[in-house]
Amino acid sequence: MLLAIIPARGGSQRIRNKNITEFCGKPLMTYSLDAARHAGIFDEIHVSTDSQIIADVATDAGFPVLFFRDPKLADSHTGLIPVLEWVVNEYQKLGRSFSDICLLYPTAPLIESNDLIAAYDCFKKREREFPLLSVSEFSVPVEWAMEIDSTGCAIPRYPEKLNVRSQDLKKCFYDTGSFMFLTISQLVHWDETTDIKYIAYPLPKCRSVDIDDQDDLELAEILYRGNHSRDSSS
Repeated sequence: MLLAIIPARGGSQRIRNKNITEFCGKPLMTYSLDAARHAGIFDEIHVSTDSQIIADVATDAGFPVLFFRDPKLADSHTGLIPVLEWVVNEYQKLGRSFSDICLLYPTAPLIESNDLIAAYDCFKKREREFPLLSVSEFSVPVEWAMEIDSTGCAIPRYPEKLNVRSQDLKKCFYDTGSFMFLTISQLVHWDETTDIKYIAYPLPKCRSVDIDDQDDLELAEILYRGNHSRDSSS
């Protein structure tokens, strides 16, 4: 049994009402919901929110909110693992149990239903040995990173690597902020104080924007329109 949890609290600091802000004509969150619905792999899709407005958007999209999130878990400092644990416990109170969970972000409009299908297949083929995380490759080597100091000067973080060719450096990847699959056991025994290993599900750069601020939102809109323009012309 597979449960998808879309964590969509009401508060947002950098983009007002980010989870339901207008994105290419629809509330942002509905793109993740549509991808989950069309994937057809989930036994339950739950929007975890403390907001009636967000719950109304979810209901309009065909996903009525079965129960609201505890307000104690809806502040900007609470991590997502406690939210997932709480949702699972609430379902258990209702007599419903699941073996696997998909943490599906409400701000991932670029993913497709086939990504969720293929990622879950990968998770099962790897015998669920570790959580599976959607990742994408950095556009440039992380060794080329710089910091800007108080005088406005750029200072290389790794000066000894700055002139090394990209093909001579290892590829590095980042969490796309799109989705993660994990088992109930992995959730229960989650320990962020130890090294965490993930099964990697690489996403192409054109479907990998972690939307945190307005620039990210605008970039995601450009990519979304470009991706769908290619689809319609093919």
